[in-house]
Amino acid sequence: MSETDYLGRRCVPLERARGRQHDALLFPKLSHRMDSINRQQPEDNRADLRGADAVERIRDLVEKAGTCFFCTAVSVGDSGATRPMSVREVDEDGHLWFLSASDSHKNREIAEASSVRLFFQASEHAGFLTLTGHATVSRDRTRIKELWTPVLKTWFTEGEDDPRITAIRVAPTGGYYWDNKHGAAIAGVKMLIGAAIGKTLDDSIEGRVAP
Repeated sequence: MSETDYLGRRCVPLERARGRQHDALLFPKLSHRMDSINRQQPEDNRADLRGADAVERIRDLVEKAGTCFFCTAVSVGDSGATRPMSVREVDEDGHLWFLSASDSHKNREIAEASSVRLFFQASEHAGFLTLTGHATVSRDRTRIKELWTPVLKTWFTEGEDDPRITAIRVAPTGGYYWDNKHGAAIAGVKMLIGAAIGKTLDDSIEGRVAP
């Protein structure tokens, strides 16, 4: 609860003040930079997320998308440091797991610079997510077996015991998402009504994620 000092002025407990400072650093106010389309929205269409809420949003969008563009900071091959990758798992900490060949350009690039950026698209008009983070490569056979699926034998012809298999863990440091609040059907209806009456009725929601 708030307290007052000896002059009767309202004081905020130190723990709450620190929390507000932390939130302000993570999510600086953007209202003064809103563009004209966002200013026309009759509904609140922004929600910055952190902690467990951010992890939940990341897991939901990543599981729907399944694959992403996996971008490394440097390029040593013809891929231009960007390639599609299938996400094998998003764990409870919001870390993303992939399987990769030990001699791939991707692994070599991660060894040079661990910073990566991931781009997801869960559906045609919604479920967009971009994440920045740091990648680490592991040869933990137990973890590899947990992430293994038989279809991967197309690339790892010796199966789950193929010595070339490595596990890549990406720990997100931040990101941004765009989605619908109530699903594609309601979003479509709102757009049709908005177009008919000449008003911006957008069911979108967007914001930063900080796991």
